[in-house]
Amino acid sequence: MIRIAAVGDIHMGPDSAGVLRPAFETLPECADLLLLAGDLTRHGTLEETRVVAEEVSGLGVPVIAVLGNHDHHDERPEEVTALLRESGVTVLEGGGTVVDVRGTRVGVAGTKGFGGGFAGRCGSEFGERAMKDFIRYTRGCADGLRTALEDLGRQGCAVRVALTHFSPVPDTLAGEPLEIYPFLGSYLLAEAVDTAGADLAVHGHAHAGTEHGLTSGGVKVRNVAQPVIRRAFAVYHLESGTVREGRDAESLARAAH
Repeated sequence: MIRIAAVGDIHMGPDSAGVLRPAFETLPECADLLLLAGDLTRHGTLEETRVVAEEVSGLGVPVIAVLGNHDHHDERPEEVTALLRESGVTVLEGGGTVVDVRGTRVGVAGTKGFGGGFAGRCGSEFGERAMKDFIRYTRGCADGLRTALEDLGRQGCAVRVALTHFSPVPDTLAGEPLEIYPFLGSYLLAEAVDTAGADLAVHGHAHAGTEHGLTSGGVKVRNVAQPVIRRAFAVYHLESGTVREGRDAESLARAAH
C-alpha cells in the first residue's frame, strides 16, 4: 500500500509561517510522500517562497511539487524553484521523479499545466497568434506530462501519479462558475494521462471545486486545493490499482486565498 499525501493552494505568506508545520510533521506516521499541487505562495515572491521552504523542509518524507499561477505572478519562477529545491523539494515541470517506497518504485510526473477548456467547449490553435500561443502552451505542458509518465513506465514504476496545478477534467471543477472553466484546466492534460497511463491524477487551482473526478480513460482525479479538502493535506492509499481515501490531518488553519 502506497500512502500519498497531497495539498495545493496553501498560498503562504509571512503571516502564515508555521501554520501548517505541526500537521506536516505528522506525515511520516501516515504518508510515504507529500505532493504539493501548486499555488504555494500568494504572489510568487522570494519572501513568500522562503516561508514555504521552511514549512516543508526536513519533514522525513519526500516532497514533490509543481508551481501554480500564483507562484509565477512575480515572474521569478526559476528563482522560486531554486529556493524550494535548496530546501529539499523536488520541483517538476515536464519531468518526473522516482521514489522508493518499501521496495516499490513510485513515479511522479508533473507540470503546472494551463487552461483551454474541455471537450466540446475548448479553445483551439486557430485564428490570432495570441490564441494559438495560448493553446500551444497548454499542449506543450500536456506533452511534457505524457512523456514523463511514459518514461516512468519504462523505468519500471509500479505506481505512477500525475501532478498538475490546472485540472485535467471538468468533474473536479463542479461548484466553480461555468464561465471560468476554460481558465481552470484543459482536456489535453487528461489526454496525456490516459495515453501514457497513471494510477492517480492530483491537481489544485479550483478553490470552489469538488474533490473527486475521473478521466474518460478511468484514471481517478483528486482536486486537493486546500479550500476544497479543508485540511492540511489529504491522504490517498494506492493498492492493487485502486485508490482509497486515507485518514487526514485536521487543518490547523486555512491558507489565505
